[in-house]
Amino acid sequence: MTAFSIPDVKEFMNIFLRTDTFDSFLLREGSITTFMTYLLEGRSNADFFSPEDEPYPLMSQEEYVPFSLARPICFDIIKGKRTPSAFKFVFQLSSENQRRTVASISSSFSPEEVSGMYLNLKYQNQKLTCTTGVSCHIFSMDKSLEHAWDDMVKRFFRKHQIAFELLT
Repeated sequence: MTAFSIPDVKEFMNIFLRTDTFDSFLLREGSITTFMTYLLEGRSNADFFSPEDEPYPLMSQEEYVPFSLARPICFDIIKGKRTPSAFKFVFQLSSENQRRTVASISSSFSPEEVSGMYLNLKYQNQKLTCTTGVSCHIFSMDKSLEHAWDDMVKRFFRKHQIAFELLT
């Protein structure tokens, strides 16, 4: 697990809410606090869509919704003159992205042993932090997957010009 501070909150929020940068992540859960708190449960309900609807294939394969479907709603809640008091988002790699990621890393883990690769965003007291995490079905002292995931998140941030500072 690695913790990052995001120094330019305004620029991050522009990337986060106005671009598709985070759209391929699955939204497990979230909360946005303005004058009230909005709780977002990301569990997928594929039956809401018809099989011919664009989101249906992914929704029927994943337990959680892609952020691309939740982002416009989050944008509507957050936009305005006042910054939210706080927010929290827990993202997970999609099954396909997780399989590809685990396969691309030199690690002792098989894709079936990994239950989730996470990216957590938390905004509170005018500070934005991001933490990474990996969850496995097995216990292992091998931290190679966690270190590789941390490095991949750093590369993802750099690729999308998201400034960050490592927290110790």
